[in-house]
Amino acid sequence: MARKAVVLFNLGGPDNLEAVEPFLFNLFYDPAIIRVPKPIRYLIAKLISKRRAPIAQDIYRNIGGSSPLLQQTRDQATALQTRLTDLLKSDEVKVFIAMRYWHPMTEQTVRDVKAFGADEVILLPLYPQFSTTTTGSSVKEWKKVAKQVGLDAVTTELCCYPDDKGFIDANTALILEKLQQIPENKDRPRLLFSAHGLPKKIVDAGDPYQWQVEQSVAAIVKKLNIPDLDYTICYQSRVGPVEWIKPATEDEIERAGKENRSLMIIPVAFVSEHSETLVELDIEYAELAEQSGVPDYYRVPTVGVHADYINGLADLVLGMERGKMTSLCGQAICPKSMADCPFAKVD
Repeated sequence: MARKAVVLFNLGGPDNLEAVEPFLFNLFYDPAIIRVPKPIRYLIAKLISKRRAPIAQDIYRNIGGSSPLLQQTRDQATALQTRLTDLLKSDEVKVFIAMRYWHPMTEQTVRDVKAFGADEVILLPLYPQFSTTTTGSSVKEWKKVAKQVGLDAVTTELCCYPDDKGFIDANTALILEKLQQIPENKDRPRLLFSAHGLPKKIVDAGDPYQWQVEQSVAAIVKKLNIPDLDYTICYQSRVGPVEWIKPATEDEIERAGKENRSLMIIPVAFVSEHSETLVELDIEYAELAEQSGVPDYYRVPTVGVHADYINGLADLVLGMERGKMTSLCGQAICPKSMADCPFAKVD
């Protein structure tokens, strides 16, 4: 059997407080994030990372002084490795991790994959919904470094899986489990599907992320099959002065308070726990909910190593066409108007 290397893409996170500033610099120096010429981008990244580091360090102090994202991703890699080995009846497949902005970073992982002697490299984003700022950036960096290092194995790419059955089933199960924990004397909460935001100009330029988030939510709501379900899609983690896609999660929390509605928040675009869930959702937004008069505030966990999600990833890996870029259904799923859908760039 040919050796397969499955590479999980994720953001990465600082492993100690001293790493916060260089992590932020790597993030804001990415041309997919700050879309200006290199010399100006360098200065902007230096300025933002220097200014934001103390604030970000306080955030990470709330969760032990480092990001838990790497360990969460390692757990997912281990679970996927086990599942693929069982399905293939072979140990000729190995799962690797490539973080975009902190260790293990792309170059190290490319070298590890080359040393493994992979015949095929499968690029598997832990971002269910495609964006040029996440999957797009990671794939571009991988291809650049692979060429530099001389990794010439056949490469297969998964661009997105916003309504993959495993991902949808895992989210649905976690939501139903949380709903069942609510006492009978409590009102059924409004569901807030909260995704990481993007600057509006990126979406307006053709990035399909927001549309794909909407597809994820539509699939989950259909699977839940709850009559007259009260739910909203919203976006969190806004930074900087530019306009971001709306509605903002903070605004939806304040609206619920005015309407005396309880809330259940679902991190629909995150598959692992990290600062945006453990601090932003669990601490900052919970405090805002209390201040705004929200009667009850619940939070659904990310899919993590939920069996449905891991089994879904394994099925996606095994169903991909060797050497091709694909979505969960094997072809473009985005409207043709979305110029930054990766299929729009394929001849």
